[in-house]
Amino acid sequence: MLRRPPYTASMEARKEIEKHINILLEIDFIRKIGHNEIVETATPVFMTWHDGKPRKCGDFRALNNYTNSDSYHLPRIPHALYKLARAKYIKKMNCMKGVHQNGVKPNSMKILSFICHMGLYEYTMMPFGIKNAPAHFQRMMDTIFQEEILKGWMVVYIDGIIIYSEKWQEHVQYIDRVLSKSKPINLKISLKKCNFGQQELLAVGHKVSGLNLNIDQNKVAAVLLKPVPKNIKGMQSFFGSASYYRKHIRNFSHITSSLYKLCSKDLIFEITKERRDAYERIKNELPNEHVLILPEFELPLKLYIYAACSQGLGEALHQRQIVNGEPRDGGICYISWQLKDSEVRYGATQTKCLCLVLALEKLHYYFEGEVFQFYTEFTALKSLLDMKTTNKNMLR
Repeated sequence: MLRRPPYTASMEARKEIEKHINILLEIDFIRKIGHNEIVETATPVFMTWHDGKPRKCGDFRALNNYTNSDSYHLPRIPHALYKLARAKYIKKMNCMKGVHQNGVKPNSMKILSFICHMGLYEYTMMPFGIKNAPAHFQRMMDTIFQEEILKGWMVVYIDGIIIYSEKWQEHVQYIDRVLSKSKPINLKISLKKCNFGQQELLAVGHKVSGLNLNIDQNKVAAVLLKPVPKNIKGMQSFFGSASYYRKHIRNFSHITSSLYKLCSKDLIFEITKERRDAYERIKNELPNEHVLILPEFELPLKLYIYAACSQGLGEALHQRQIVNGEPRDGGICYISWQLKDSEVRYGATQTKCLCLVLALEKLHYYFEGEVFQFYTEFTALKSLLDMKTTNKNMLR
């Protein structure tokens, strides 16, 4: 149903809604619907509080169900941050009010109407909560700054801009270029959310510098305060938040295997000692320092297989770099996964061979066209080069 009554709101929420409505009216992001206009849709709005600050949200779930998906891609976060390798100066900029700066066609405004205790309004600019809003805004930003992105000193993720360089003079020139390009098209930047000339910053859930990539502890703090989930939805929420940092945590799939199975609707939800221990172990891992290094693709890569057994498979991607004249060997990412029922029956050599094959498939982004070294304590893998076999799994 696309036409719904307004939600009940507390007095505090009503005051905040009124403030937001007046601000959006003043900057022409919304307009009041006249008393003689026909309204076909009405989405209720409500207030949420994020970090103690109020945010107006629209419940566009019903409208999103009738919306065709925009398949325009969003950048892969780790790969986008890898571009900052060796950067000495980093600047983060955020577009003011995010996707609200993306215009809406007149024939689309009528389906973007919303309702609250103040009456009916409709958006003249893209609202938050619309299914395709991130993809639309990403496309707009990629089109505007295509030249800067391709030159390799700028990263854009939806409404966030990161400018990076090795020299301060270049850094200032890049900032001036972005601002000069933004002004004619009226793309507004939020000064409060700008960081100038930093050596490290917080972005998309990570703490990143020109050398390292770490977990943003501000993002995991809320996860750590949550009690053990009491239902499948709660476990899925926790598992999704923790999985965002799985590349930082060694043996992540092994640790969470019992929790992952619990998310299935085929099992009765029950927190056993094994599952509670796995839950607590992941919670203990998240606040630890899991520092990864940013890869330099002109240097050789090292692939380590450190687990290949009935519990699952695991690898680590490393690289040896020279920093300030000193060598350092650090991890770029950790990957792990559970074996399928058919794979559990593999022999030792087959399992270890599968581990190598899956690593090359999952990490192809790093290896294609690059030199890498493979390390393992499983000597049986050395015989694969000379082995003659009719086993289809081995020939793969």
